[in-house]
Amino acid sequence: MAELLLLSNPAAIRVHSTGVSLAVDFDSIAELKSWLHLAGLNDPEMLTGEHQGTTDDGRPYRQMNAYPTWHGWTFYATATDYTDGGAHLDAQTVDRLAAAVAVEVAA
Repeated sequence: MAELLLLSNPAAIRVHSTGVSLAVDFDSIAELKSWLHLAGLNDPEMLTGEHQGTTDDGRPYRQMNAYPTWHGWTFYATATDYTDGGAHLDAQTVDRLAAAVAVEVAA
């Protein structure tokens, strides 16, 4: 738990299944990707998912979920970025910017 807190700044941590898994929420997709990178969990075969949608009140969003196993725990990690109605960055640009941030944090 201490390593999770030292490597990242999760918005919320909940025990998902007693003694087996944790649900962790991050404030942004960039923060989730940074934690995965710093914790050495960015294996391309790790189960992840990304989707876009609109909330009930019309707010567009992009969400990422990741399901790594770390230190014997299964994690259900989630991050949501709310987007405005203005110009949007494409997913590839967002991913490259998140990777650049992760490299800077690691340096």
